[in-house]
Amino acid sequence: MTNRSNWAMLAAAAVAGWLAAGSASAYPTKPITLIVPFPPGGSTDIVGRIIAEGLSKELGQSVVVDNRGGAGGTVGTTAVAKAAPDGYTLGIGSTSSHAVGPATLPKVAYNAVKDFAPISLVGETPYVLAVSPKVTAKTVAELIALAKSKPGQLNYGSAGAGSTTHLAGAMFAAAAGLKMEHIAYKGNGPATKALMSGEVELLMGSMPAVLSQIKGGTIRALAVGTVKRSPALPDVPTMREAGVAGYEASLWLGLVAPAGVPQAVVTRLNQAVHKVVSDPEVAKRLQATGTEPRINTPAEFAKQVQDDLAKYTKIAKDIGAGGS
Repeated sequence: MTNRSNWAMLAAAAVAGWLAAGSASAYPTKPITLIVPFPPGGSTDIVGRIIAEGLSKELGQSVVVDNRGGAGGTVGTTAVAKAAPDGYTLGIGSTSSHAVGPATLPKVAYNAVKDFAPISLVGETPYVLAVSPKVTAKTVAELIALAKSKPGQLNYGSAGAGSTTHLAGAMFAAAAGLKMEHIAYKGNGPATKALMSGEVELLMGSMPAVLSQIKGGTIRALAVGTVKRSPALPDVPTMREAGVAGYEASLWLGLVAPAGVPQAVVTRLNQAVHKVVSDPEVAKRLQATGTEPRINTPAEFAKQVQDDLAKYTKIAKDIGAGGS
């Protein structure tokens, strides 16, 4: 190859790099799709829409929510993983999609660690042990006694097979020594409606999906899954306080992009998320749903995904809910 050819190739590479850098620095120049991997009305959707609205204002481009529910959040998350890594298709990742789903489902079409560029957490919420108004138990101890008196007759709902609500419910049953039937729904919204109607007796529901119903009295909260009580339900004990030793279940939510997205885009989005979540009005809206605002760096978020994937893989195997 001649020196002239070498110089031509180097010049072309330099121009390509300059164009890529220029397009990243100008980002975004068109509307962005935010895939929420659960149906409307659930916790991920509620939080996702708050974040989408804030990002639209901060980035100066529309951020349009695209609900793609199914398989514990893994259907929509697969779509994010396979999207072009240009920053115009993003997703709401969660404990469900990036830890519990890969740990429990036999076939997940993405690698939770390698196929995504983590941007930042946006919030964390406890899971709430809630019961149908048809259930007579007023405390966790009474619920456990009721379930033991009717082995296999009580049902617990979830947002889908392999979802965090599924694993959280299975963890409760295992910790309390209960035999209950699991009924999977297509998202937190449908699962909560099933609880309200009495189609299922209990649900380890994500706080944003069940808080308004709890406050409205259509379902009853017995305990929260976090180590500390939730400011949204200060009178509701933790599972540990209620006698279920060692129990902990919470849901984190964060913004992710397909792997390979330019670093400049990751940086721009991380800065935008931090501004949105730190805004007092946005924080107030998140807290009103029972979600505590959380932000971190892409590296910190990546480590959280790795740690939780390992944690829930072990839990799933321990309770016999692991994928094959």
